[in-house]
Amino acid sequence: MTGALTPQEKSPASPGVTSRGAEPVAIPGAGNGSRRRGLSRPVAFAAIAAIFILFMAASSAPSPLYVVYQHEWNFSASMLTTVFAVYVVGMIGALLVLGALSDHIGRRPVLVSAIALEAVAMLLFIVAGDVSVLLVARFVQGIATGAAMTTLGATLVDLNPPHAPHRAGVISGAAPTFGLGVGALGCGFLVQYGPHPTRLVYVLLLTGLVLAGLLVSLLPETSQRRPGAARSLQPRLGVAPRLRADLVGLVPILVASWALGGLYLALGPSVAVGLFGLSSHVIGGLVVTLLCGPASITAFALRGWPTERTLALGAALLVTGTAVGLAGVQAESVTTAALGTAVAGVGFGAAGLASFGTLARIAEPAERGELFAVAFVISYLAFSIPAVVAGFATTDVGLHRTAVVYSAAVIVFGALALIAQRVRISRTAANA
Repeated sequence: MTGALTPQEKSPASPGVTSRGAEPVAIPGAGNGSRRRGLSRPVAFAAIAAIFILFMAASSAPSPLYVVYQHEWNFSASMLTTVFAVYVVGMIGALLVLGALSDHIGRRPVLVSAIALEAVAMLLFIVAGDVSVLLVARFVQGIATGAAMTTLGATLVDLNPPHAPHRAGVISGAAPTFGLGVGALGCGFLVQYGPHPTRLVYVLLLTGLVLAGLLVSLLPETSQRRPGAARSLQPRLGVAPRLRADLVGLVPILVASWALGGLYLALGPSVAVGLFGLSSHVIGGLVVTLLCGPASITAFALRGWPTERTLALGAALLVTGTAVGLAGVQAESVTTAALGTAVAGVGFGAAGLASFGTLARIAEPAERGELFAVAFVISYLAFSIPAVVAGFATTDVGLHRTAVVYSAAVIVFGALALIAQRVRISRTAANA
């Protein structure tokens, strides 16, 4: 999830251009300057965008299936959120350990390994016969996704065409939400109308991963090898001092948007069934798509907007949309809840467009993997911890009360994001 760059905001160290001037500089393969046949940079950029979408689609595909798993294996809502939690534990662990690895050994080796591990997870899903195997599959998938996400984001920035400096930011902003929406809705249709509902979607995703592996093997290497690979594996979060103020200013909007996304992916289909009586698996997937679809469209539609304006809009719409959705839950109105979800989705997309775009703009090439890792750790902590707490709370206080309290918390963080943006603008004006 990323943000647009205005012509005045172009980084002096855009991909393929050194800070010494505007002349393009070739990036040597694997740090040794060797030439290898493979995909052209434009095709490679498109391939990385497609692989990004594939990973995110795979991560949301189990959401419509949770209800099926619960029915077949008879486990509680608390166990459901535990399944969700182990995925995020694996992801955050990978972000902490592997987030900066591609800055040292190159993008391609990390991507190949992540794709292979994701394929193992798909095989585990296919053979799963009880919740224990499901837990292992989600944990493995979390590790693979965490390893892939920062590397995919950094590779998009590396391959970004100089004539379109905002393109990597837009794709990084749109790909996660588009992939989440496609994965959930596509799985919903397959579960509702296709054969072998708990296996077919994973077979299709596995096929896509095989193709992704072939594409990555043909990619040009975009990051020079440099020392410190082993040291980079020590679990830590590090951000260059000059980048910290910008990152801290983005924390409230990251928390508000990703906490809302976690609620929909973990409990959205259950809310559709439990509060509105909508038992169709397609509807279960559509709940996620109603949030993620507008988010991905927004990332494209607002790509030319200034960052400050986009951040403010994102925070305002997150607050408004969540409030409208909460009103729909209170009134038991499906139409109002759906409208609120769509409005919040626009806010979700605007928030990601501006926040991750800011990070893509301010980071130097050697800082990208680590900075994106920190941002994704913040995002996925917000994505997971509230959703896990909500899952356990559902068992104790009920789904309705949990949804009300969760929505109120998102509204509070959205308001904090608006305040943080005002402070950031005032500080920038004072330093000008």
